[in-house]
Amino acid sequence: MKNLLGTGVALITPFNLDLSIDIDALKRVVNFCIEGNIDYLVVLGTTGESVTLTSAEKQLVIDVVVEENAGRLPLVVGIGGNNTHLLTEELLQSNLKDFTAVLSVSPYYNKPTQEGIYRHYKTLAQASEKPLILYNVPGRTGSNIEPETVLRLANDCSNIVGIKEASGDMTQLKRLINILPSDFLVISGDDFTALPTVTEGGAGVISVLGQGLPNEFSRMIRLGLQGKEKEAYALHNAMIEGMKLIFQEGNPAGIKSVLETHGICGPTVRLPLVEASSKLKGHINEFMRTFAKIRA
Repeated sequence: MKNLLGTGVALITPFNLDLSIDIDALKRVVNFCIEGNIDYLVVLGTTGESVTLTSAEKQLVIDVVVEENAGRLPLVVGIGGNNTHLLTEELLQSNLKDFTAVLSVSPYYNKPTQEGIYRHYKTLAQASEKPLILYNVPGRTGSNIEPETVLRLANDCSNIVGIKEASGDMTQLKRLINILPSDFLVISGDDFTALPTVTEGGAGVISVLGQGLPNEFSRMIRLGLQGKEKEAYALHNAMIEGMKLIFQEGNPAGIKSVLETHGICGPTVRLPLVEASSKLKGHINEFMRTFAKIRA
Protein backbone atom coordinates (compact mmCIF):
# COMPACT_ATOMS: atom_id res chain seq x y z
CA MET A 1 0.00 0.00 0.00
CA LYS A 2 2.97 2.32 -0.41
CA ASN A 3 1.18 4.04 -3.30
CA LEU A 4 -1.33 5.37 -0.76
CA LEU A 5 1.26 7.32 1.21
CA GLY A 6 1.10 11.12 1.16
CA THR A 7 -1.84 13.23 0.05
CA GLY A 8 -5.07 11.80 -1.23
CA VAL A 9 -8.04 14.03 -1.94
CA ALA A 10 -11.74 13.33 -1.50
CA LEU A 11 -13.06 14.46 -4.86
CA ILE A 12 -16.15 16.63 -5.11
CA THR A 13 -18.96 15.85 -7.53
CA PRO A 14 -19.58 19.06 -9.53
CA PHE A 15 -23.17 19.81 -10.51
CA ASN A 16 -24.75 21.95 -13.22
CA LEU A 17 -27.46 24.43 -12.24
CA ASP A 18 -30.09 21.80 -13.07
CA LEU A 19 -28.34 19.49 -10.54
CA SER A 20 -27.09 17.07 -13.19
CA ILE A 21 -23.45 16.01 -12.92
CA ASP A 22 -21.08 18.46 -14.59
CA ILE A 23 -18.83 16.00 -16.40
CA ASP A 24 -16.46 18.61 -17.85
CA ALA A 25 -15.94 20.17 -14.42
CA LEU A 26 -15.25 16.75 -12.88
CA LYS A 27 -12.56 16.20 -15.50
CA ARG A 28 -11.06 19.60 -14.65
CA VAL A 29 -10.97 18.71 -10.95
CA VAL A 30 -9.17 15.43 -11.67
CA ASN A 31 -6.54 17.13 -13.83
CA PHE A 32 -6.11 20.02 -11.39
CA CYS A 33 -5.29 17.53 -8.64
CA ILE A 34 -2.95 15.47 -10.79
CA GLU A 35 -1.11 18.56 -12.05
CA GLY A 36 -0.91 19.74 -8.42
CA ASN A 37 1.13 16.66 -7.43
CA ILE A 38 -1.57 14.93 -5.40
CA ASP A 39 -0.65 11.29 -4.68
CA TYR A 40 -4.02 9.55 -5.08
CA LEU A 41 -7.72 10.27 -5.63
CA VAL A 42 -10.72 9.15 -3.59
CA VAL A 43 -14.01 8.80 -5.45
CA LEU A 44 -17.53 8.80 -3.96
CA GLY A 45 -16.67 9.87 -0.44
CA THR A 46 -18.64 12.26 1.78
CA THR A 47 -17.13 15.23 -0.07
CA GLY A 48 -18.46 13.75 -3.32
CA GLU A 49 -22.03 13.93 -1.96
CA SER A 50 -22.31 10.22 -2.63
CA VAL A 51 -25.42 9.84 -0.45
CA THR A 52 -27.36 12.06 -2.87
CA LEU A 53 -26.26 10.21 -6.03
CA THR A 54 -28.23 7.45 -7.71
CA SER A 55 -26.53 4.17 -8.58
CA ALA A 56 -26.34 5.26 -12.21
CA GLU A 57 -24.79 8.60 -11.22
CA LYS A 58 -22.22 6.88 -9.04
CA GLN A 59 -21.21 4.72 -11.97
CA LEU A 60 -21.00 7.80 -14.19
CA VAL A 61 -18.67 9.50 -11.71
CA ILE A 62 -16.50 6.39 -11.54
CA ASP A 63 -16.36 6.08 -15.33
CA VAL A 64 -15.43 9.75 -15.82
CA VAL A 65 -12.72 9.73 -13.15
CA VAL A 66 -11.21 6.43 -14.30
CA GLU A 67 -11.11 7.57 -17.92
CA GLU A 68 -9.70 11.03 -17.16
CA ASN A 69 -7.15 9.73 -14.69
CA ALA A 70 -5.97 7.23 -17.32
CA GLY A 71 -3.90 5.28 -14.81
CA ARG A 72 -1.86 8.29 -13.71
CA LEU A 73 -2.71 8.08 -10.00
CA PRO A 74 -3.98 5.31 -7.71
CA LEU A 75 -7.73 5.46 -7.11
CA VAL A 76 -9.74 4.63 -3.98
CA VAL A 77 -13.53 4.22 -4.07
CA GLY A 78 -15.95 4.87 -1.23
CA ILE A 79 -18.33 2.00 -0.51
CA GLY A 80 -19.81 2.33 2.96
CA GLY A 81 -23.02 2.55 4.91
CA ASN A 82 -25.05 1.10 7.74
CA ASN A 83 -26.56 -2.00 6.09
CA THR A 84 -23.91 -4.71 6.26
CA HIS A 85 -25.83 -7.16 4.06
CA LEU A 86 -26.41 -4.69 1.23
CA LEU A 87 -22.80 -3.49 1.36
CA THR A 88 -21.59 -7.07 1.14
CA GLU A 89 -23.70 -7.56 -1.99
CA GLU A 90 -22.39 -4.31 -3.46
CA LEU A 91 -18.79 -5.34 -2.88
CA LEU A 92 -19.38 -8.74 -4.44
CA GLN A 93 -21.07 -7.24 -7.50
CA SER A 94 -18.87 -4.17 -8.10
CA ASN A 95 -16.16 -4.07 -10.73
CA LEU A 96 -13.22 -2.76 -8.73
CA LYS A 97 -10.43 -3.48 -11.21
CA ASP A 98 -9.44 0.19 -11.54
CA PHE A 99 -9.15 0.77 -7.79
CA THR A 100 -6.31 0.22 -5.38
CA ALA A 101 -8.54 0.06 -2.30
CA VAL A 102 -12.04 0.58 -0.90
CA LEU A 103 -12.75 3.24 1.73
CA SER A 104 -15.65 2.26 3.96
CA VAL A 105 -17.22 4.54 6.56
CA SER A 106 -18.21 3.11 9.91
CA PRO A 107 -21.97 2.41 10.20
CA TYR A 108 -23.88 5.60 10.98
CA TYR A 109 -27.19 6.15 12.79
CA ASN A 110 -27.34 2.54 14.08
CA LYS A 111 -24.64 3.35 16.69
CA PRO A 112 -23.27 -0.22 16.93
CA THR A 113 -21.12 -1.51 19.78
CA GLN A 114 -17.43 -2.14 19.20
CA GLU A 115 -18.28 -5.80 18.63
CA GLY A 116 -20.84 -4.77 16.01
CA ILE A 117 -18.30 -2.54 14.27
CA TYR A 118 -15.75 -5.39 14.32
CA ARG A 119 -18.18 -7.90 12.82
CA HIS A 120 -19.40 -5.37 10.22
CA TYR A 121 -15.90 -4.76 8.90
CA LYS A 122 -14.87 -8.41 9.11
CA THR A 123 -17.88 -9.30 6.95
CA LEU A 124 -16.98 -6.61 4.40
CA ALA A 125 -13.33 -7.69 4.36
CA GLN A 126 -14.36 -11.25 3.51
CA ALA A 127 -16.48 -9.96 0.60
CA SER A 128 -14.03 -7.42 -0.84
CA GLU A 129 -11.59 -8.35 -3.59
CA LYS A 130 -9.65 -5.18 -2.82
CA PRO A 131 -7.92 -3.97 0.35
CA LEU A 132 -10.22 -2.15 2.76
CA ILE A 133 -9.56 1.15 4.54
CA LEU A 134 -11.68 1.84 7.61
CA TYR A 135 -13.16 5.33 7.96
CA ASN A 136 -13.75 6.67 11.46
CA VAL A 137 -15.67 9.95 11.57
CA PRO A 138 -17.61 10.09 14.87
CA GLY A 139 -18.99 13.56 14.15
CA ARG A 140 -21.01 12.07 11.28
CA THR A 141 -21.62 8.49 12.41
CA GLY A 142 -22.45 8.97 16.08
CA SER A 143 -19.96 6.32 17.19
CA ASN A 144 -16.20 5.96 17.50
CA ILE A 145 -14.02 3.08 16.30
CA GLU A 146 -11.81 2.50 19.32
CA PRO A 147 -8.09 1.86 18.70
CA GLU A 148 -8.38 -1.63 20.20
CA THR A 149 -11.08 -2.50 17.65
CA VAL A 150 -8.85 -1.27 14.82
CA LEU A 151 -5.98 -3.39 16.16
CA ARG A 152 -8.25 -6.43 16.35
CA LEU A 153 -9.34 -5.92 12.73
CA ALA A 154 -5.76 -5.35 11.58
CA ASN A 155 -4.68 -8.62 13.20
CA ASP A 156 -7.66 -10.70 12.08
CA CYS A 157 -8.28 -9.42 8.53
CA SER A 158 -5.30 -9.41 6.19
CA ASN A 159 -6.99 -7.17 3.63
CA ILE A 160 -7.88 -4.42 6.09
CA VAL A 161 -4.86 -2.24 5.49
CA GLY A 162 -5.55 1.17 6.99
CA ILE A 163 -7.83 3.66 8.66
CA LYS A 164 -8.89 7.15 7.71
CA GLU A 165 -9.07 8.70 11.17
CA ALA A 166 -11.27 11.79 11.34
CA SER A 167 -12.05 11.98 15.03
CA GLY A 168 -9.86 15.06 15.34
CA ASP A 169 -8.46 13.52 18.55
CA MET A 170 -4.67 13.57 18.46
CA THR A 171 -4.44 11.36 21.54
CA GLN A 172 -6.40 8.69 19.69
CA LEU A 173 -4.33 9.22 16.53
CA LYS A 174 -1.10 8.76 18.46
CA ARG A 175 -2.42 5.61 20.10
CA LEU A 176 -3.38 4.17 16.71
CA ILE A 177 0.09 4.87 15.34
CA ASN A 178 1.72 3.32 18.41
CA ILE A 179 -0.27 0.08 18.67
CA LEU A 180 -0.87 -0.85 15.03
CA PRO A 181 1.53 -2.83 12.81
CA SER A 182 4.09 -0.59 11.11
CA ASP A 183 2.68 -1.31 7.64
CA PHE A 184 -0.90 -0.41 8.63
CA LEU A 185 -1.85 2.98 7.17
CA VAL A 186 -3.00 5.58 9.68
CA ILE A 187 -4.36 8.35 7.47
CA SER A 188 -5.64 11.67 8.73
CA GLY A 189 -9.21 12.35 7.64
CA ASP A 190 -9.10 15.91 8.86
CA ASP A 191 -7.13 18.74 7.27
CA PHE A 192 -6.28 20.27 10.66
CA THR A 193 -4.60 17.07 11.90
CA ALA A 194 -2.96 16.14 8.61
CA LEU A 195 0.51 17.48 9.36
CA PRO A 196 0.55 16.43 13.05
CA THR A 197 -0.46 12.93 11.92
CA VAL A 198 2.50 12.52 9.58
CA THR A 199 4.99 14.04 12.02
CA GLU A 200 3.83 11.46 14.57
CA GLY A 201 4.47 8.66 12.09
CA GLY A 202 1.20 8.43 10.16
CA ALA A 203 0.90 7.72 6.44
CA GLY A 204 -0.64 10.97 5.21
CA VAL A 205 -4.09 12.46 4.67
CA ILE A 206 -7.26 12.21 2.64
CA SER A 207 -7.85 15.93 2.31
CA VAL A 208 -10.64 18.29 1.32
CA LEU A 209 -8.67 21.53 0.98
CA GLY A 210 -6.00 19.58 -0.89
CA GLN A 211 -8.05 19.65 -4.08
CA GLY A 212 -8.33 23.44 -3.85
CA LEU A 213 -4.65 24.01 -3.04
CA PRO A 214 -3.08 20.79 -4.33
CA ASN A 215 0.52 21.93 -4.81
CA GLU A 216 0.80 23.54 -1.40
CA PHE A 217 -1.06 20.85 0.55
CA SER A 218 0.83 17.96 -1.03
CA ARG A 219 4.13 19.79 -0.50
CA MET A 220 3.27 20.29 3.18
CA ILE A 221 2.66 16.57 3.64
CA ARG A 222 5.81 15.57 1.75
CA LEU A 223 7.87 17.91 3.93
CA GLY A 224 6.24 16.44 7.03
CA LEU A 225 7.03 12.89 5.92
CA GLN A 226 10.64 13.97 5.30
CA GLY A 227 10.93 15.36 8.83
CA LYS A 228 11.18 18.97 7.63
CA GLU A 229 8.72 20.22 10.21
CA LYS A 230 9.63 23.91 10.16
CA GLU A 231 8.97 24.26 6.44
CA ALA A 232 5.88 22.06 6.66
CA TYR A 233 4.35 24.08 9.50
CA ALA A 234 4.96 27.32 7.61
CA LEU A 235 2.64 25.99 4.90
CA HIS A 236 0.20 24.61 7.49
CA ASN A 237 -0.05 28.00 9.17
CA ALA A 238 -0.56 29.75 5.83
CA MET A 239 -3.44 27.40 4.95
CA ILE A 240 -5.14 27.05 8.32
CA GLU A 241 -7.62 29.86 7.67
CA GLY A 242 -8.68 28.09 4.49
CA MET A 243 -9.16 24.87 6.46
CA LYS A 244 -11.50 26.70 8.81
CA LEU A 245 -13.45 28.47 6.10
CA ILE A 246 -14.26 25.47 3.92
CA PHE A 247 -16.05 23.71 6.78
CA GLN A 248 -17.80 26.77 8.18
CA GLU A 249 -21.09 26.06 6.36
CA GLY A 250 -20.59 22.37 5.69
CA ASN A 251 -18.65 20.21 3.29
CA PRO A 252 -18.47 20.39 0.25
CA ALA A 253 -20.11 23.83 -0.04
CA GLY A 254 -16.86 25.50 1.08
CA ILE A 255 -14.43 23.59 -1.14
CA LYS A 256 -16.70 24.07 -4.15
CA SER A 257 -16.44 27.82 -3.56
CA VAL A 258 -12.65 27.51 -3.46
CA LEU A 259 -12.70 25.64 -6.77
CA GLU A 260 -15.04 28.29 -8.17
CA THR A 261 -12.32 30.88 -7.56
CA HIS A 262 -10.09 28.79 -9.84
CA GLY A 263 -12.80 28.67 -12.52
CA ILE A 264 -12.91 24.87 -12.24
CA CYS A 265 -16.53 24.30 -11.21
CA GLY A 266 -19.66 26.02 -9.96
CA PRO A 267 -20.76 26.18 -6.31
CA THR A 268 -23.93 24.07 -6.67
CA VAL A 269 -24.64 21.35 -4.10
CA ARG A 270 -27.65 19.10 -3.65
CA LEU A 271 -30.19 19.39 -0.86
CA PRO A 272 -30.19 19.01 2.06
CA LEU A 273 -26.90 20.89 1.64
CA VAL A 274 -27.04 24.46 0.39
CA GLU A 275 -24.58 26.63 -1.51
CA ALA A 276 -22.14 28.71 0.52
CA SER A 277 -23.51 32.09 1.55
CA SER A 278 -22.31 35.25 -0.15
CA LYS A 279 -20.63 36.22 3.13
CA LEU A 280 -18.63 32.99 3.27
CA LYS A 281 -17.76 33.26 -0.42
CA GLY A 282 -16.40 36.71 0.26
CA HIS A 283 -14.18 35.38 3.06
CA ILE A 284 -12.99 32.52 0.85
CA ASN A 285 -12.19 34.89 -2.01
CA GLU A 286 -10.22 37.10 0.38
CA PHE A 287 -8.32 34.11 1.77
CA MET A 288 -7.44 32.95 -1.75
CA ARG A 289 -6.20 36.44 -2.71
CA THR A 290 -4.12 36.71 0.45
CA PHE A 291 -2.75 33.20 0.07
CA ALA A 292 -1.75 33.90 -3.53
CA LYS A 293 0.31 36.86 -2.31
CA ILE A 294 2.00 34.75 0.36
CA ARG A 295 2.69 32.01 -2.17
CA ALA A 296 4.20 34.53 -4.59
